[in-house]
Amino acid sequence: MRRTLLALAACFALPAFAVDTASWTQPTEPHVIYGNTYYVGMKGVSSVLVTSPQGHVLIDAPLEENVPQIEANIRKLGFRVEDIKVILNSHAHFDHAGGIAGLAKDSGATVRATAAGARELRLGGDDPSDPQHGGVHLFPKVDAVGDIADGTVVKVGPLRLTAHITPGHTAGGTAWTWESCVDNSCKSIAYVDSLTAYSAGTYRYSDHPEFVAAFRKTFDRVAALPCDILVAPHPEQAEGKTCKTYAEAGRKRLDEKLAEEKR
Repeated sequence: MRRTLLALAACFALPAFAVDTASWTQPTEPHVIYGNTYYVGMKGVSSVLVTSPQGHVLIDAPLEENVPQIEANIRKLGFRVEDIKVILNSHAHFDHAGGIAGLAKDSGATVRATAAGARELRLGGDDPSDPQHGGVHLFPKVDAVGDIADGTVVKVGPLRLTAHITPGHTAGGTAWTWESCVDNSCKSIAYVDSLTAYSAGTYRYSDHPEFVAAFRKTFDRVAALPCDILVAPHPEQAEGKTCKTYAEAGRKRLDEKLAEEKR
């Protein structure tokens, strides 16, 4: 696995973005983000638990080997893994979906995704449409239900999480928004997928104009999200950013990528 992470870091090597792969398996203290929303992931890869008395929703389960730590984090906060009813995903790469099969098995939860995201999950990341296909580690295949569309509201008891399709980093990229409250003070939380344009092998974004157009719509969609608190698949991606500035950083990277491909 360490060789794989180092290879991935080399693939991701960009002057303005250093990938700290060691943090992807480094434990960190689980903690409240706001209200009934909790961070249960690792230091460098996110997993978020949204809770209710009628059951919980988990977003992302990074790396297969992180499953025991994520489950321990959930229990440390006083919740039961078995009370997770639905597992959602930002995008189907091993550092965000590698633990989903394990968490689904241990919890009995249903995994829900967009049609594209479900295909990627069922293939264990071996999806030729992925711009990074062949350059990222595969992961255990997930029995995912592809019933999520833009605007779908996932309901568990009083929980209401809204899906926003955000293709670009992968075809199945998805952002999720919901409200969490403390007493009478409620905040809009946005868990927004990675928006960076990366590719592996011979893949060129400029060879896929329809996908590039969808990616550009993603930036507009993310910039307009209800977003008092921004959370990203890698915590450092969201540091100091709003949904609008996060989207603009992604747009700039795509423009740089397309310019690189012209050279």
